[in-house]
Amino acid sequence: MATRIIVGLALGPAFLAALFLLPPIGLAVVAAFIAGTASFELLRVAKVAHHNGMYIVTAAAAVLIPLGHGVGFGSWTARAAALLLMAALFLPALQLYGTRGEIRFEHIMVCLFGGVGIPLFLSALVQLKSYENGKFYVLLPVICAFTTDIGAYFFGVFLGRHRGITQVSPNKSLEGYVGGIVTGCLCMILYGWLVGRFGGIAVNLPVMALYGLVGGAVTELGDLAFSLIKRQYAVKDYGHLLPGHGGMLDRFDSTIFAAPTLLLLVEILPAF
Repeated sequence: MATRIIVGLALGPAFLAALFLLPPIGLAVVAAFIAGTASFELLRVAKVAHHNGMYIVTAAAAVLIPLGHGVGFGSWTARAAALLLMAALFLPALQLYGTRGEIRFEHIMVCLFGGVGIPLFLSALVQLKSYENGKFYVLLPVICAFTTDIGAYFFGVFLGRHRGITQVSPNKSLEGYVGGIVTGCLCMILYGWLVGRFGGIAVNLPVMALYGLVGGAVTELGDLAFSLIKRQYAVKDYGHLLPGHGGMLDRFDSTIFAAPTLLLLVEILPAF
């Protein structure tokens, strides 16, 4: 527990500082590292075979997509990376069909999710950074994910009565889920007030509340989705890169879902 707290205290402020201070291309490099590492962890947990360079081509696609968004060619890079990755996966699968080294379709889908889905979702951070007032927008997914997780934990511990809502996380309670969303909503309102007070920007607080409600719900969905994968493959953590926290996916699972959700909300209904 002590290791987890120490690493969290070091990693959290460092990541927030990177989001706030780095230019879009710098943030794209950080997102590319997270996405490449996360894709490798996913393939390893899903027991995707190492042959034919499947890990390499998947990680390469995962790295390229955020970098493409960082230099302003995000849409083009994402399409190109997805097409090249599909070709790199299906061509050897066709050649090896019926042999001992046959590549299973479910492994191809895991590679596509790791090489395209995860980096595309994380690239939402780079896109948020590119907006006017992007240094404030880019913090939305991380604050939402972090505060929702914290709220769900404390509400679950102190008020949790109705447990077993899902067998993916049987110890989590209905009170924890609701408390997490409420906490995320309140913290987003607080963040909006702070931005308006110290950033000199007019902020629509009801819209910030909407960000918290929707973002909080999606945050918990992301946490459960990646927990489902771990349960199905009978592993506790995705890796050991971050002492006390597990792997990159263990730390950023909620953000992967929250980032594109908040980007969509900002595009439809900007709060400032």
